[in-house]
Parts: sequence; C-alpha cells; structure tokens
Amino acid sequence: MLVKLKTWIACAALMTATSALASGVVAPGDVSIEDGAVTASLTGAAGSAAEGRKVFADRKLGNCLACHAVTDQSEQLFHGEVGPALDGAADRWSEAELRAIVVNSKSIFSDATIMPGFYTLDVGKDVREDLIGKTILSAEQVEDVVAYLATLKE
Repeated sequence: MLVKLKTWIACAALMTATSALASGVVAPGDVSIEDGAVTASLTGAAGSAAEGRKVFADRKLGNCLACHAVTDQSEQLFHGEVGPALDGAADRWSEAELRAIVVNSKSIFSDATIMPGFYTLDVGKDVREDLIGKTILSAEQVEDVVAYLATLKE
C-alpha cells in the first residue's frame, strides 16, 4: 500500500510539473535570479494587482501582513513590524527586483532573513513530508503579488 501511495505521489508531482511546462509557467527550480532580479514573468503574463492584494492579506496564502505594514490595507487588522513597511515599495524596487524578493528572499537579503521564499523549493531542512516539493504560492499568485506591490508608491 505504501509503495502504491509513493508511486501515486511521484506521478502526481510529474503531472504537475508537466502541466506547468505545457502552460508556459517557469518551474520553481528553473527560476533564474540574476543581479537581484527575476526579469521575466513566471507565467508569461502580467499579474492582477487586485488578486495580489487579496493574496497579500490572506493569512493562509501570502500572509504578508504578519510581518509588513501597508497603508493600502488599513482595513486589515494586525499589521506586522518585523519587516519594513511596504508603502512606497514600487519606488524602492523595480518589478523584477520585487519578483526576486517574493520568489526567494533569502537569495536577495541573506539566509538570516525570516521572510520565506514563496516560490522556491530551497526551504531548508526538516520540512514537513507532505510539503516537500511544494511552494507557498503558485507562479500566478507570485505575479499577482508583484503586480500589487508595483502599485505601492509614495
């Protein structure tokens, strides 16, 4: 039974990866961060700022408000103070830099940052077994969050 379950999980992972390739989505392991930036969209299309705003606030997805404050989300409770306030993020970082930060912040800031990489499989050790090989956000959700952050100007 365990062998069948492991085979099924491996097949499901392969089908997901094949589906991502067929749809033009860049797989997490294929994202190239160069000079602190990911220049190309992970999906080949621009994200939706409105959807990104939702992902940003959703405590089961991005949960960005757990660490960051942003005036645009003042209707949300409990903004964090661990990370920098993101008002003016679009003035401080380019869209390509924002994408790199969301994809894998540790490769941009340092391994010491507590911000997770939202679209990387490089997540450290002792990962819960059911989460191995999974990203926190999908490529589309990353593009949506980047589109939202790109609206945050002073």
